[in-house]
Amino acid sequence: METQKAFNQYIPTNVIFGRGSLNKLHEQELPGKKALLVISNGKSTIANGYLARTEEELKKAGVAYVLFDKIEPNPLRSTVMEGAVKAHENDCDFIVALGGGSVMDASKGIATAATNEGDLWDFITFGSGKGKEIDNPPLPIVAITTTAGTGSEADCGAVITHETLREKTALMHPSLFPVISIVDPDLTASVPPLLTAYQGFDALFHSTEAFISTGTNLLSDMYAQTVIENVSKYLPRAVKTGNDLTAREHVMFGNTISGFVMCVGACTSEHSLEHAMSAYHQELPHGAGLIMISKAYYSHFIARGIAPERFIRMAQLMGMKEASKPEDFITMLVKLQEDCGVSELKMSDYGITPDEFGKFADNAMETMSFLFACDREQLTKEDCIRIYQESYK
Repeated sequence: METQKAFNQYIPTNVIFGRGSLNKLHEQELPGKKALLVISNGKSTIANGYLARTEEELKKAGVAYVLFDKIEPNPLRSTVMEGAVKAHENDCDFIVALGGGSVMDASKGIATAATNEGDLWDFITFGSGKGKEIDNPPLPIVAITTTAGTGSEADCGAVITHETLREKTALMHPSLFPVISIVDPDLTASVPPLLTAYQGFDALFHSTEAFISTGTNLLSDMYAQTVIENVSKYLPRAVKTGNDLTAREHVMFGNTISGFVMCVGACTSEHSLEHAMSAYHQELPHGAGLIMISKAYYSHFIARGIAPERFIRMAQLMGMKEASKPEDFITMLVKLQEDCGVSELKMSDYGITPDEFGKFADNAMETMSFLFACDREQLTKEDCIRIYQESYK
């Protein structure tokens, strides 16, 4: 398939990138006077001083705020709805999302539900969602990312889990682009090694998927190759030495660009397959699940003869300059996982059992079907089950 020449780029976010950029928040034209300040239910944002620094920036800007500190990994619909109620009851006119992908995604859901009557799932297009129009503009979002993984600071999508229906799927709307994103690599220096790896691979896979999808175009290719090169080169350094800020800068740069990739290109079914896993096992980190299935997933398409020249190019970008066959990509993928200490991740460590693979496949194909449509060759349910089986440890 030839790369498309045409593309459409709409990314209206003011991205402020660079070390120390959190200190510039008070200088920005913020979109309101009272914020719902959203953080995770963990301890790191507070312990590392990021919350206090953000609060000080808001005070300098003359902005009042109400804290909502309940966002869990793989954020839940019920938590999003609770946040929306708090924003509405406290007359918040915008949201500050301080945290990683879960916080930013949840904030997009909160922003939507706070201004539109009904349940969040009324506005979900996929799975059992009702697909209703978002009639009222969501609350504006200021994103301050503390991780380098999802690219959510630079796109208009969010992934939320419906805990009772076991649906983990996307909320997408052009009004959900953050108006301002602070991307400060200093805020990632405290992320532990394993989480650094999980997050970095998530950013990487956004771009490896986009590079072999049906949505490739001149601009998505430029972005994707930049991400693959930067993350592959610098992620092992960031994992090994957390305060290697040069490495952190490059990984975070790759992460934000991976958000751009999703705006002008498309991910593929790899993300759908993982979302099904963590829909049933919420404690499974998204990036870890992607790592678990990645070798079998990409090997499937290589064996089918899909886009061989693109797999060769990715191997070259990952450091094998002499790469000449698609399988070289798998060699470099495995090497990167080994260098980051994540090559032996086990599904069984998270309670996943082989008898779940059929329901995972059904779930992925029903709730995230739109990504399957971006594969250059359509996966069958049997293909999905086989990928899970070959990934199982």
